[in-house]
Amino acid sequence: MAIRIYLDEILRERHMTSKELCRLVGITEANLSILRSGKAKGVRFGTVNRICYYLQCDVGDILKFDGKLEEEPEHET
Repeated sequence: MAIRIYLDEILRERHMTSKELCRLVGITEANLSILRSGKAKGVRFGTVNRICYYLQCDVGDILKFDGKLEEEPEHET
């Protein structure tokens, strides 16, 4: 994935559990797990806003571009 997720590192720095963040943000643990693993195809700005608010961080602290273009695989028809 061209976008790297650093949510685990920020959670550790803030001494917060993912379960606590889920409660504060209002998302399920399953959805946060998908985001943390980097397997999410998208995330709502409202969710990112709440995550950043409760972790007192910037978007760039949790989402980083790795400099590579990730292209969707072409499907044969």
